[in-house]
Amino acid sequence: MAPVPDRLAPEHWTAGRLPAEVAARAGRPDTLAAGSPAKVGILDLGFEVRGGRTELVRRYQKAPLQLMRPLWLDPERPDAAHVYLMATGGGVTQADRYRIDAHCGPGARVRLTTQAATKVHRMERDYASQLVHLRAEDGAYLEYLPDPLIPFRGARYHQRTAVTAAPGATVVLGETLTAGRLARGERHAYDVLATDLEIARPDGTLLAVDTQRLAPGSRPHTVTGPAVFAGHDHLATLYVVSDLRPAAEIADTLHRALDGRGLLHGVSTLPEEAGAWLRLLEDSPVRTAAALTTAWQAVRLLLTGRPAPDLRKT
Repeated sequence: MAPVPDRLAPEHWTAGRLPAEVAARAGRPDTLAAGSPAKVGILDLGFEVRGGRTELVRRYQKAPLQLMRPLWLDPERPDAAHVYLMATGGGVTQADRYRIDAHCGPGARVRLTTQAATKVHRMERDYASQLVHLRAEDGAYLEYLPDPLIPFRGARYHQRTAVTAAPGATVVLGETLTAGRLARGERHAYDVLATDLEIARPDGTLLAVDTQRLAPGSRPHTVTGPAVFAGHDHLATLYVVSDLRPAAEIADTLHRALDGRGLLHGVSTLPEEAGAWLRLLEDSPVRTAAALTTAWQAVRLLLTGRPAPDLRKT
């Protein structure tokens, strides 16, 4: 058994490589500093198959992050655990440091999602960050589908997601970025939004790297132009890492799921025939969420032969 890390040590919840755009804004806030009570949120979860279904066998949580107990809601897959990740505060504030670890053992089936959108508040000093580490062993089926990320005016945020998928494992990872608090007329009014995604095999072989550095400032065209938001308000991505079906078939399934819906989207296979990924741009939050759900449902049916459950959050 691997040794238990010191989860409260700063090196555990601090990014090892901080983007230059974020590092330039680091500093000691005049409010609670990083490491203070309620500023470090940690979840460390382990899932294993026990008695014919997936159970949460390891759980460590530190507020403001917490989770609901696992639910077994899918009549098609009663062995699959559904877990809602939550934050007790009203959103992410300056000097917050979050870290989420989830390990799925062989054959475990887990769906992780959030209770609501992640709201990142205005920051005058320092920044906020979240580290996500997902690991899926052979035969595991892990879905990580959080609600959208909404950066408020003046927000400074760094998110790093590291996925380790063993051969034979399936990982479905979704992400939606919004331009800001659209109802208040805020579009790309945040200070900096930096995201890093790495998907790799246990031996270190890279399958995908997705890096985004959004710092509108006096040059808003750097985030609203082609290859970024392209004038739209929502940017959504779905990664599917799996060898249950050929990569080209997964890509075709994602494309067909959204074809003819009038959405600006693209699909491609991943290196090493490891799966496929989808990216779409849209102005409506309802259409964005519906499109991502449709793509997820289509790929779930392809990979498992069973429909995805209808899990409402309202």
